[in-house]
Amino acid sequence: MKALTLIFVVLIALLQYPLWLGKGSWLRVWNVNRQISEQKEKNISYKQRNETLNAEVRDLKQGNAAIEERARSELGMIKEDEVFYQVIDQALPIQPANPVPATPAEKETP
Repeated sequence: MKALTLIFVVLIALLQYPLWLGKGSWLRVWNVNRQISEQKEKNISYKQRNETLNAEVRDLKQGNAAIEERARSELGMIKEDEVFYQVIDQALPIQPANPVPATPAEKETP
């Protein structure tokens, strides 16, 4: 009777091995599912990026407004007979790049 029980236990263990540790085990299935979900997230971000690029290409092909905007922002170009005004924000005081160090005589004031 003990031998029969031992044989059944070994047989059940051998049948369980592929389920837990074999080629199609639960661990591998879980790992592949995780990789699939990560890839789906990447695909969503890539799809959004592609849609943005497609819209930009369409704008560049259809009209001059997008080309003009890029020329102004990236190349600093202006139209003929156009006046360019640059507004500088004075909220922060401008610091000199290389401050002049104080002389030793200025440091020793009583």
